[in-house]
Amino acid sequence: MAIGFLGFGLFFFLTLGFDQGSHSSASAASSSSSQNVEITYGTVLKLMHEKTKVRLHSHEVPYGSGSGQQSVTGFPSVDDSNSYWIVRPEPDTSAKQGDTIPDGAIIRLLHMRTRKWLHSHLYASPISGNLEVSCFEGESESDTGDYWRLVIEGNGKTWKQDQRIRLLHIDSSGYLHSHDKKYSRIAGGQQEVCGVREKRAGNVWLAAEGVYLPITESK
Repeated sequence: MAIGFLGFGLFFFLTLGFDQGSHSSASAASSSSSQNVEITYGTVLKLMHEKTKVRLHSHEVPYGSGSGQQSVTGFPSVDDSNSYWIVRPEPDTSAKQGDTIPDGAIIRLLHMRTRKWLHSHLYASPISGNLEVSCFEGESESDTGDYWRLVIEGNGKTWKQDQRIRLLHIDSSGYLHSHDKKYSRIAGGQQEVCGVREKRAGNVWLAAEGVYLPITESK
């Protein structure tokens, strides 16, 4: 899968929100092939649902039920800036921008546009009644409801762009999931994103378009 290149102007805008204390290069890694491209902390990307090809998406539209928090959906079009997420480590770790991300790592995903965290809890999702997935709090506020364990399918030791992954929510033990059930009101034509506690084909994701940062060089 080719990496979408966002252009220098957008990349400069994105890097403003990154940890200024990191030592990684301020240039995007671009390639005509996704093979062996590492996902590092600080990467800005879209996550593609393998089964239906939608992108993980959020927007300033609250759920009309459940938590009433900012809704998260699967968006059918590739060209929407509300589908970009910044990969961050959990707080209070030594991980920094430009570090590779090992299998089993606990990560957080910050929605680029609204600066809220991908979140889940025990509220029921609107369509299927599974675990609701939302965006919550702000960039400077975070709790364990924002923590997701990276599960790499196969034998991969660190997250690369061409690898199939699952994201397991720490608090609820639900995998980030989507299916072909669509909203008619809050986000007409967009798919429900939810959490389910079983491994299914519908909870596999791939890193798609984005700005891929180089690996931090050891000092």
